[in-house]
Amino acid sequence: MRVAAALICLSAMAGCASRPGPDALSVVETQVPGTREHVILVASSRERDPRPGVFYNGERTPGLSFARVDMSVPPTHKPGMVEFPREKPNPATDMVVREAVYRDTPQEFTSDLKAELAQRPVGQRQVFIFVHGFNTLYSEALYRFTQMADDSKSTAVPVLFTWASRGGIQDYVYDTNSATAARDRLEETIRLAFDSGAEKVNILAHSMGNWVTVEALRQIQISGKPVPQEKIGNIVLASPDIDVDVFKSQLKRFNTPHKPFFVIVSRDDKALAFSDFIAGDKPRVGAYTDDKDLVALGAVVVDMTNVKSSDGFNHGKFAQLAAAAPEISSLLAQARKGGVAQGVPLPGLTGIHFAGMGQYLPTTTVAAAPPLAATAPTQ
Repeated sequence: MRVAAALICLSAMAGCASRPGPDALSVVETQVPGTREHVILVASSRERDPRPGVFYNGERTPGLSFARVDMSVPPTHKPGMVEFPREKPNPATDMVVREAVYRDTPQEFTSDLKAELAQRPVGQRQVFIFVHGFNTLYSEALYRFTQMADDSKSTAVPVLFTWASRGGIQDYVYDTNSATAARDRLEETIRLAFDSGAEKVNILAHSMGNWVTVEALRQIQISGKPVPQEKIGNIVLASPDIDVDVFKSQLKRFNTPHKPFFVIVSRDDKALAFSDFIAGDKPRVGAYTDDKDLVALGAVVVDMTNVKSSDGFNHGKFAQLAAAAPEISSLLAQARKGGVAQGVPLPGLTGIHFAGMGQYLPTTTVAAAPPLAATAPTQ
């Protein structure tokens, strides 16, 4: 009965949030001045859906599927927000799909990735992989990623890894199993990114997507077939929906990481409170209160508890970091010079605090810092 009550409560909260309609991915060809275009490459363990405007549903497939999607962001876009298309999409005010095509083989996906990298100058040929979380429709993941790519002004090639979430509160167990089943597919995607010739590969995971991500990275670590350490960019784990004890055991496989993981936490995260309840009152990493414990495992903790959220769950605060990318890059540059105290606030974005920044890089390093994931401009 307690579980049912929690589900009803969360469903009511979710009902207040805006979600894309069933035809949110219908192609819009109308051109308007002032829009900004983004090419999103997709690797997916979802089932293809023949219905117009859907593209992928929430069912699982045993192998990877690929796609290329051209997105448009309106000139009226506000940082941190996703302007889903309405019944009559208007590219002057809505994010819209310009073109969407499936790719049938890993070779076609890699070809697209190499072509996008080749358009960047040497020194900026990075890949940014985003792994979404629980209760996420394909269209939601795509639009959220487009928002982050646009807000950050990143030059990295955006690659969306989308696993088979059904996009429903009641499907928590199904989504958990889908995330677990997607580990090998994400490992394959990460290896394709490294094989593309990218100078750096960065990863941002959200919520349950962290379970997929950390497991895939752990598999790579123990596989005997490592990826090039010098090409590993930043690994950002936002609101991780992972049992703290499980997370500790996972990180021990990495010994001392080549670079620390960035772990974004918020102690008022209502979605993680629900996960905590379902898991028998075991704390989730994304709401964990012991920064020193995580720092000792090789993490930099980014505490957003005091940041006002744009969603009712306080679960999507990470997306607001994209617009603060220049400030974050500046802070990381200071850390490389040994000039950042522990627990200091981030100027310009009220309420954020860092812990463990002193381990980011040796204090003798004075070169400019890489971005927090690829959400910051290359310096």
